[in-house]
Amino acid sequence: MRISEASWIKYIGELRQINNEAADKMAAYLYEHEFTSVAGRRAALDYAFALSTRYGEAATALACEMYDAVSAASGVAVLAAEPAETATYAEVAKTVNGAFKQTESPDVVSQAVGRLVKRAGVDTTMKNAIRDGAEWAWIPHGDTCAFCITLASRGWQKASKAALKGNHAEHIHSNCDCTYAIRFGRDTTYVGYDPDKYLEAYENADGSKPQDKINALRRQHYAENKDRINEQKRIAYAKRTAEQENK
Repeated sequence: MRISEASWIKYIGELRQINNEAADKMAAYLYEHEFTSVAGRRAALDYAFALSTRYGEAATALACEMYDAVSAASGVAVLAAEPAETATYAEVAKTVNGAFKQTESPDVVSQAVGRLVKRAGVDTTMKNAIRDGAEWAWIPHGDTCAFCITLASRGWQKASKAALKGNHAEHIHSNCDCTYAIRFGRDTTYVGYDPDKYLEAYENADGSKPQDKINALRRQHYAENKDRINEQKRIAYAKRTAEQENK
């Protein structure tokens, strides 16, 4: 069975839309409200929790749909996918307060909320795959960072709790469309996913240790994309400046 590239791009595009909408709403709230006082920070956390719950549930529902579609097309007898739990209030507070400690930029804090939403969707895929004994692979998309290339180079693996930390998926970061795909047999392929290509890039990177190779890939990625990255930073800065001036 072949999962077409168009089908996969449609799925991750819908996930991105959910994540981005949550992040955008969080940023808009922070630009419009005071959040440095105790009361203001509590209100911001309440809003972040509401967003992570609402949009996290949307992400888990979409992940369930994709999981069920793959299992049905594979002809395997498994139960319908179960949505993972969305972030608890304590998890939201830890994530958002951690972002606030780094910076009071609404954009950075909002990205933290977007990560919580994305994590809920990935948790759904992972936990159902573990339940059903499926395999998974990390499939990159778009502007792939060095760490995602490294994960993608590992290819298909038996789903296990070893990939979870604190009962959640790891490696979830901002501005990233890479995520886990699942399969129930080796006859299932995802068009466009070539783990050998990513393994070759990893093995050819400078260094003898994994971290050295990842850092080498990061330097290579930046060198190849520095103009575009700097332009994105310029646009983001201009946007923040304009929003602050209009407050």
